[in-house]
Amino acid sequence: SVPSSVKPPRARHDTGTGPFSIRAAAGVTQIMSRPVLAKIKLMISAGAAKPAPPVGPALGQHGLNIMEFCKAFNAKTADLIPDAPIPVVITAYKDKSFEWEMKSPPVTYFVKKAAGVGGGGQRPGHEVKGTVSLKHVYHIAKVKEQDAGGLLSLKQLCRGVIATAKSAGIRVVR
Repeated sequence: SVPSSVKPPRARHDTGTGPFSIRAAAGVTQIMSRPVLAKIKLMISAGAAKPAPPVGPALGQHGLNIMEFCKAFNAKTADLIPDAPIPVVITAYKDKSFEWEMKSPPVTYFVKKAAGVGGGGQRPGHEVKGTVSLKHVYHIAKVKEQDAGGLLSLKQLCRGVIATAKSAGIRVVR
């Protein structure tokens, strides 16, 4: 019923080539299943990674090369605003290798920058430290949309930014 050109080759005649090859499939699972030792989440200022805490102890306890990470992180964040807090997720593998991923700064950082204030209000809801416009909210949500990975709509992200601003004592105006 199914033409032979569509059927995958049988295992005993596997030559190791082609998309239906058992050997090719085995190679994919070996690459995909490196044993993960730990996932490390850190908040590091842009361009300021150094072997001192919090980076050194977090990577050192898993036996990772601290200076390699610091140099790579500082090189990648050299063009960003200095001292912007950058969330980093480091995946440490059992063979002492690692991969790392940067995310955009937290919403509170962007809201405080847009409002031009150093810190949030001491009594949110009672005291207003600053204001941001809906245009600022939209731009912040567009930046955070990259981190959301398509799981949240832009409208949901805007609502989250507005809620964060409110909790920091910053009023959103039209």
